[in-house]
Amino acid sequence: MNRGDGEYQAFLRVLKQELRLAAGCTEPVAIALATAKAKTVLGETPDRIVMRVSENVLKNAKSVIVPNTNALRGIRTAAAAGVIVGNPVKELELLADVNDAQRQTIVNYLNDTTIDVSPIDSEYVFDVEATVYKGEDYARVRLINAHTNVVLVEKNGVVQFAKDYAHTEATDNADKNSLSVKRIIAFADALDIDDVKMLFDRQIETNMAIANEGLEKDYGAAIGKIILATETRDIKNLAKAYAAAASDARMGGSKKPVTIVSGSGNQGITASVPLIVYAREKGIDQAHLYRALTVSNLISIHQKTGVGALSAYCGAVFAGAAAGAGIAYLEGGGFDAVAHTLVNALAVVSGMVCDGAKASCAAKIAASVDAGIFGYRMHVQHREFIGGEGLVAKGVENTIANIKRLAREGMCLTDKEIIRIMSEEV
Repeated sequence: MNRGDGEYQAFLRVLKQELRLAAGCTEPVAIALATAKAKTVLGETPDRIVMRVSENVLKNAKSVIVPNTNALRGIRTAAAAGVIVGNPVKELELLADVNDAQRQTIVNYLNDTTIDVSPIDSEYVFDVEATVYKGEDYARVRLINAHTNVVLVEKNGVVQFAKDYAHTEATDNADKNSLSVKRIIAFADALDIDDVKMLFDRQIETNMAIANEGLEKDYGAAIGKIILATETRDIKNLAKAYAAAASDARMGGSKKPVTIVSGSGNQGITASVPLIVYAREKGIDQAHLYRALTVSNLISIHQKTGVGALSAYCGAVFAGAAAGAGIAYLEGGGFDAVAHTLVNALAVVSGMVCDGAKASCAAKIAASVDAGIFGYRMHVQHREFIGGEGLVAKGVENTIANIKRLAREGMCLTDKEIIRIMSEEV
């Protein structure tokens, strides 16, 4: 593969499309984006909001702190924040800068405004519809299957913008569908560093900044701090601690942006921070780190493609296994090392459920990173899980296909039961 190949350029487009900045958990931020855009279309501050969201969005936005709201949580808070401070042009960074007066205005608006939230009957796992009212006037905005994918803008019954989502989804996924572990490694080997330097410099800067904040301050359950306080400070535990600490801060309401992957800040953290820590501890040069980050990020995206933005399957498992694969590459491994590491890791932690965004995500990230690194250490010791054992199939792509099938189809009933349980909580 070389720079002039269509496949090379396709993989580069995937990285540029997926590695985006976001401030705060992406589901509440998407809700804020919808209300911010609806308010802009309405032209004035609404006196009533109706939010209709898919059950998976309800699950993911229920418990997580919305950034810059003085630790307030949930869909109503996100909707109010979007109205008060949201600039839709900023997309997933629209809640990054909020002043004290605006924070108080959000509280007042929540107290004074009717904000109804209900499930939407939708075929899409990610679906957000915000309708804002001022008297008899209203504006409606709908996002489907991606956090910034606006498919409908309407005011007082007049459609201002609409698009065929099925067609755009197929177009957006065309490049991702050509990903495979072997092609990803070939791309990383052939990579012109100048093509990704700015992208990965930003990922390193943002994701390590929030990791450091998570270790310096007291967020959530402080999983990163606990790992450092109770475990030996070897390279594996440092990688786990920094990744967990970044999630501690992100789920705990930090306003620092992160570079996301597959629409998820936690997945972006998990696919990058362990490699950055590992490279620094081992003194590995920056150029090789860029190539390893290419492997980790693209393998994470490859696993998630076709599963959907949200599911019952914890996305940190995909990203943790990808981080292990990236570390295998970082250590000089080729296709065999990367493939065996990935399969080993997936065999250990596949089946971990997603019960929404909240403090325990940091612990799930730590467990997934642990499995990724353990998967590589198994390979070094010439040990592996083999095809026919559980979900493991002969060949890395067949194993990935099995895990995708589990996440996309096999866990549908699990997802519904998780949502029912969460809905019953007091």
